[in-house]
Amino acid sequence: MGQMALPGSIPIMSDALERIAAALERLSPPPPAAPSADAPAYRWDGHALSAVPKFAPLPLDLMTGVDGQRDLILANTQRLAEGAAAHDALLWGSRGAGKSALVKSVIGDLQSKGAALALVELPASAIGSLPALFDAIRDWPRAVVVFIDDLAFDTTGDGARLLRSVLEGGASARPDHVRLYATSNRRHIVPRNLDEQASAINPRDAVDDNLALADRFGLSIGFHVCDQDIWLEMVGAYAARLGLEWDQQDALTWMTQRGARSGRVAWHYVVELAGREGRAIDFASVRG
Repeated sequence: MGQMALPGSIPIMSDALERIAAALERLSPPPPAAPSADAPAYRWDGHALSAVPKFAPLPLDLMTGVDGQRDLILANTQRLAEGAAAHDALLWGSRGAGKSALVKSVIGDLQSKGAALALVELPASAIGSLPALFDAIRDWPRAVVVFIDDLAFDTTGDGARLLRSVLEGGASARPDHVRLYATSNRRHIVPRNLDEQASAINPRDAVDDNLALADRFGLSIGFHVCDQDIWLEMVGAYAARLGLEWDQQDALTWMTQRGARSGRVAWHYVVELAGREGRAIDFASVRG
């Protein structure tokens, strides 16, 4: 014998479900607002884009000691902005040598001259979401540089293989108006070991697999430790732009104490100079 429904049980259950659904909707975060369509730079978190609140790269004329690298990146990026053939680019070499700063400075310089160009920063940890990012920017009317800073893989795993597929035009190929720029302290991105051929049936296979990712970048640009004169030139350029007095011997002492000669160390020294004078750095004056 079947159970008899209590009078009014269906409306009561319906009301309860509606209240639960309303409560869950209040608890769930609202969808992120769409970022401005004309922002100069964006960040991709693996799921959504957000506009960079303040994109203020160093002016290109302050990028000292990297003239050859600057010219290559500038020409390639300008071709991309104009709709011409352009390369994916790998900037590799010494830490603090200006790889990331140069990419941003080139894009900022071209944008200031009216180029239809945007930067999208992608953390290396979110490489697996590249197909979703490409879908999000596929219909953008501007050229896009997807920028992956400090790229490195311990092995040729899934992330490295996905990136290889993207660069060679596989199923997750980037749109025609998009190019990938990456920086890495390693020339080949994946580490090279003396024993990498030890257990391979065909030793050349191990070598080729480790080189395969870096080889996919059409433009590979090396950055190396600068000499002392170039380093002092960097300091002088920064200090002159900010109106700071500086002493060569003091600068060299600072450099020696840090055990490195790079654009990053030069900038840190100039920050130190400003701090000694009790001044804040006016980034508007740095940008000129």
